[in-house]
Amino acid sequence: MTARVLMFQGTGSDVGKSLMVAGLARAFTLRGFSVMPFKPQNMSNNAAVTADGGEIGRAQALQARAAGVPLSVHMNPVLLKPQSETGAQVVVQGKVTGNAKAADYQHMKAGLMPRVLESFEQLKASADLVLVEGAGSASEVNLRANDIANMGFARAANAPVILIGDIDRGGVIASLVGTKTVLEPDDAAMIKGFIVNRFRGDPALFDEGMRIIQKKTGWNPIGLLPHFADAISLPAEDALGLTAPGQRKPGAKIRIAVLILPHISNFDDLDPLEAEPDVELLRVRPGQAIPGDCSLVLLCGSKSTIADLTTLKNAGFDTDIKAHLRRGGHVLGLCGGYQMLGKTVADPEGIEGTPQTVEGLGLLNVETVLTGDKRLVSVTGQSFDGISFSGYEMHVGVTEGVDTDRPFSTIGNQTEGAISMEGRVFGTYVHGLFADDHQRSAWLERLGGESSELNYEAQVDTILDRLAAHMERHLDLAALLSIAR
Repeated sequence: MTARVLMFQGTGSDVGKSLMVAGLARAFTLRGFSVMPFKPQNMSNNAAVTADGGEIGRAQALQARAAGVPLSVHMNPVLLKPQSETGAQVVVQGKVTGNAKAADYQHMKAGLMPRVLESFEQLKASADLVLVEGAGSASEVNLRANDIANMGFARAANAPVILIGDIDRGGVIASLVGTKTVLEPDDAAMIKGFIVNRFRGDPALFDEGMRIIQKKTGWNPIGLLPHFADAISLPAEDALGLTAPGQRKPGAKIRIAVLILPHISNFDDLDPLEAEPDVELLRVRPGQAIPGDCSLVLLCGSKSTIADLTTLKNAGFDTDIKAHLRRGGHVLGLCGGYQMLGKTVADPEGIEGTPQTVEGLGLLNVETVLTGDKRLVSVTGQSFDGISFSGYEMHVGVTEGVDTDRPFSTIGNQTEGAISMEGRVFGTYVHGLFADDHQRSAWLERLGGESSELNYEAQVDTILDRLAAHMERHLDLAALLSIAR
């Protein structure tokens, strides 16, 4: 089988590439095509565990779900997980290969292209259509040498490109036409069409804008796509999705404070809570105080536990959390957040940077050592209250101590996690807990709310169906298929 291929690049980051591919994956799947999503290089600390024992960006997991196919490491062969302002962990075909500073990574890219093309060919062999997502901006010509994410990949794979511009941020005509201007002619020739995304208002008012873009670029207009409001309920690609203040719900019975730390990871753990009508999720950043009327303080995963723990303390959140507990509140740490709750976090091998041991928050009588292979596995089990769950683990480190005698969960014949003696501080390595309706409902009741009536997974699929219908109405899918080769 030789699949058709179509690549979607953007005029910038966060112009809607990931959701575009997800919606089209569902739309073409509903038309009877076998679809595979592919992103040569992704940069995100929001990752998913694959069926073949690796990890990929969360956006590709959503796209695979839209296409109805199992997750594979080949859908995102290079994943960069930022650990500092200038460096990232490099994951190749699902496995950690090391760390690299930004400048060093530019020299690594040429050696990664064969692995990228190998994964791409594997997907092509098992699909009718491969939808490829670029990264960042197509116009980053300063990074064109050895590029594997945008035009470098498009040229190597002979993948025709559709360029996406975001009218919501302004200047969309200039951003699309300007991209054509700065690209080398052979790169610009790969672009066969354009889409203007996130339009609000009367489409007729932008007819002339579409004609201007077409005239100045020579590219085919594929469609003017109106803003899709339900996108807010789908898992976000990266931390840009956390910049919004969150949805205010004045009548909510439960307020949950989430600490937004610099290296927060796997923050899609928050999405099911945000979807609950009775829950107001408060995103609290350094410089703000944890509100005194919260029922739960939630510490999410972290790509750099020690650095985020330092930020937490410097912001005074440790004092706020202790005051929250004195008021009778609850604290839950997930993965890196669990590690922060203990007495110490040790990094003897320098996995996160300089080898060191730091004091934790001391709210759980446990100690963590960051060592050993990364654990990447889907899990099912029972929590401490006998409620079943499904989720996944993605972490480095071993946590031991007295409070593990009160485990958070049992997975198979092994116990996992810890609970404090007074029963109000919880730590677990399991991600995806709140996507499980039984678990989420139990937590809402524990925090003084009512049992949840939300079927979260069904809601995600319903929104993907609506997104596909949105694409069908406003984009020329026949034109996309004719461009794909």
